[in-house]
Amino acid sequence: MGSTASAPTSIAAPSAMSSSWNHVLLLHARVESSLAITLQRRHGMGLSEYRALGHLAASSAGELRMQELADKLGLNQSSVTRLVARLNAADFTYRDLCPDDKRGIYTVITEAGRARYAEASLTYEATLASVLGEAAQADPRIAAALAALGWAGQ
Repeated sequence: MGSTASAPTSIAAPSAMSSSWNHVLLLHARVESSLAITLQRRHGMGLSEYRALGHLAASSAGELRMQELADKLGLNQSSVTRLVARLNAADFTYRDLCPDDKRGIYTVITEAGRARYAEASLTYEATLASVLGEAAQADPRIAAALAALGWAGQ
């Protein structure tokens, strides 16, 4: 029998759009990693916990339905349930039943949660500025993209 190996096929180079998107994804990964590591080391909280506290603090009543919080964080129901359990255990939030719908559960931020979020926000903002600044210095395309988004740098 003859050889069944075929000639190698050439793979097309990624388009400019795909290449740009890959740069965005790499920047996103670098920023998220730096934020997660710094928040964990300095404040003992993960990025999802920080963002959950931020959404709760920003809500008018300091509370959100579990599904609303899941939607804002981009998490599924079981993940947000575990996240809220960690926040409850740290006394940063508590659960409250919805008065109109006994099946509905709210997550409510506590004063301790507000204080921890305020402390961590300073770290978050400084880390974000630092990582974006480094990325902008290293790549003029990133600097231009950040400028187009309204980031003036620090």
